[in-house]
Amino acid sequence: MPVEFLGIAATNDGSETTPRSGAAFDKEYTLRLARAHEDHDWDRVLFAYGSGSPDPAPAAAYIASHLDRLRILLAHRPNVSYPTFAAKTFATLDQISDGRLTVHFITGGNDHEQGREGDTLTKDERYSRTREYIQLVKKIWTTHEPFDHEGEHYRFHDFVSDVFPVQQPRPGVSFGGSSAAAYAAGGAEADIYCLWGEPLAKTAEQIETVKAAAKAAGRTDTPRIQVAFRPIIAPTEELAWEKAHRTVGAIKARKERGERIGKRHHGQSEPQAATPQNVGSQRLIAIAEAGERYDRALWTPTAAATGGAGNSNALVGTPETVAQALLDYYDLGVDVLSARGYDLLDDAIDFGRYVIPIVREEVAKRDAERAARGTEAPAAVGA
Repeated sequence: MPVEFLGIAATNDGSETTPRSGAAFDKEYTLRLARAHEDHDWDRVLFAYGSGSPDPAPAAAYIASHLDRLRILLAHRPNVSYPTFAAKTFATLDQISDGRLTVHFITGGNDHEQGREGDTLTKDERYSRTREYIQLVKKIWTTHEPFDHEGEHYRFHDFVSDVFPVQQPRPGVSFGGSSAAAYAAGGAEADIYCLWGEPLAKTAEQIETVKAAAKAAGRTDTPRIQVAFRPIIAPTEELAWEKAHRTVGAIKARKERGERIGKRHHGQSEPQAATPQNVGSQRLIAIAEAGERYDRALWTPTAAATGGAGNSNALVGTPETVAQALLDYYDLGVDVLSARGYDLLDDAIDFGRYVIPIVREEVAKRDAERAARGTEAPAAVGA
């Protein structure tokens, strides 16, 4: 199966190791970073979502109108708009980008963050809402006659959109999470199921759980699997590990100075809790507590330093080592590889220049062998 590389479409240069140098939406930097991804053979970039961050949809439209090939993964929280409105927004963006859009639906794993924008539902209620929301967006994208809807969370009558996606039958739907409710919702509705980087054995277990959830939902297909890492690469193993320890040192130093870690905006910080609410972060912390190094190159102190905040486990080594580590995940059935460095621009360039070619070459060999055996994987929606 083909492999895809997903990078980050940050709207400023801030990261866990370095505070941003300018405004929350730095238009020139946003385009420069996206162009670096396009120029260095990345397939797609993620426009993330935060309660106080720049709106990712117009930022994505800005990038799409300036670049020719780079595809877009747009993060969206169902609590911020009605599905009729959101479906039109997504269809319009798919038109602007000439069919380069995938939408990543975020249910929300932190009550405090959700509450910032008026979302007071419980976690299970949020997953129920997300599932209904995705179903409605899909229907709006593909229905050309007015219809009514009377659901648990949404009600409307006689609606039909006048704008439809370029992609047929529709854009892809991306979804992530590590709780039972997440597996159930994503297994039923996702074209791409997103996981954070964990050891190979645990990732294999999660893949089987996603497959089981899809089967339980009555699907005959299975979501593609995406896994996310923080690569730390250098010309030699010794230099890569020195860089890794400097990275963790920088994260810890910022925390000791009371700076907000992992935020691309000022004025907001999360209340510190002993245990994160979302299961994905709980898993990362438990893995870090059990050991620092796993498999070929997985390193957990970056996750430990941030309290398991999002995509935070690193792959450390030379480009060859990191590429082989990614191929280990590919061999498990992962075909969307998400990677984001700590120096967003330079790391995107280095990863694209030195890691991506190795992985693509090896995957091409595997695909050729699979084709010779007559076992090519079928194409997927949103591929």
